[in-house]
Amino acid sequence: MKKIGVFFGGRSAEHEVSVITGMQIIENIDKTKYEVVPIYVSKEGKWLTGSSLLDFKNYKDGKFKDTKEIILSPNYEDNNVYAHPEIVGLFGKKIIDKIDIALPAFHGMNGEDGTVQGIFELMDIPYVGCGVLGSSVGMDKVLMKDVYKANNLPIVDYTWFYRSKWLKDKDLVINQIEEKLSYPMFVKPANLGSSIGITKAKDRDGLILAIEIAIKYDRKIIIEKAVENLREINCAVMGFDEEVRTSLCEEPIGWEEILTFEDKYVKSNEKGGKVSGERRIIPADIDEEVRVEIEELAKKAFITIDGRGVSRIDFLLDQNNKVFINEINTLPGSIAFYLWEGKNYSFTKLIDELINIAIKVHKEKKDNIYSYEANLLNRTSFGSKIK
Repeated sequence: MKKIGVFFGGRSAEHEVSVITGMQIIENIDKTKYEVVPIYVSKEGKWLTGSSLLDFKNYKDGKFKDTKEIILSPNYEDNNVYAHPEIVGLFGKKIIDKIDIALPAFHGMNGEDGTVQGIFELMDIPYVGCGVLGSSVGMDKVLMKDVYKANNLPIVDYTWFYRSKWLKDKDLVINQIEEKLSYPMFVKPANLGSSIGITKAKDRDGLILAIEIAIKYDRKIIIEKAVENLREINCAVMGFDEEVRTSLCEEPIGWEEILTFEDKYVKSNEKGGKVSGERRIIPADIDEEVRVEIEELAKKAFITIDGRGVSRIDFLLDQNNKVFINEINTLPGSIAFYLWEGKNYSFTKLIDELINIAIKVHKEKKDNIYSYEANLLNRTSFGSKIK
């Protein structure tokens, strides 16, 4: 039986969302095929494992009875879970478990952004989801839009700046933004999701306030031209390389200008931790030609950043049915299972498919050559030029 390491939590403003996703995966994974090794990263950045992490109620009161602090080794083909050196003691057990496949359920920085994926790459272990590059590009809204713009994918007008520039000369930043964009605008931290730190600015005073909020979450700020009278339509994509398929489309409801963190997660999860259909229309009530366009754009957005596993692409639809890509979520909340149920994928079947894709990606990577015999060291002396 394969051991699946489910990773969740993390040093991120989206910590709680990640815990919910991790618990949903643990609850729905096929226990006849896989043995779960829960690996929880606390808000303080400690990596923990233990059976008490399998019970969701323990996260509510913060009491974990049997957890052990652990580390992973970046050594090639070392898939052991080690007790942290500071707590193992002289005669303690150094290896406390192992994992065959990693299934990250992180959201936001320090997990969804390619950092943890880099550890899995060094370990050479199969892992679910996008690789280092796709994860990092998908996380950074500026780089993501730059890439999509270069590939002629439709996006709204935008500009960006670093926090240090704002702190040095606020008037200059405001003037440059107003030269490029007209009001209203959306101000966002470039490397954050779940609508945290996002504000709509309708005038200069609102823009200043929005920036002051955003810079508390990130050093890089993006400002986008607001689409008036918009509808948000989301579509998930699953696969690898160009062998991809799309889910049903959804339209989140019950909001006017922007979905807040509470709209997305508190209200939609208040009924037992499952996403409530009352806050979204699936399938979205859109014209057939619009649906086809969104599905094709979703595939292109996924493929363009070298997507793997499952991602959710969020679109903006204006009053004339013009479609814009808003962003890609390379590790969507609840792995977007609700978008796949209408395509005959149960939550359990979806997890199975994502694990199979991870194994396929890992096998294909083995086809690469990682060494090249050039006898360079024997032809070189320290301090001399190569001859």
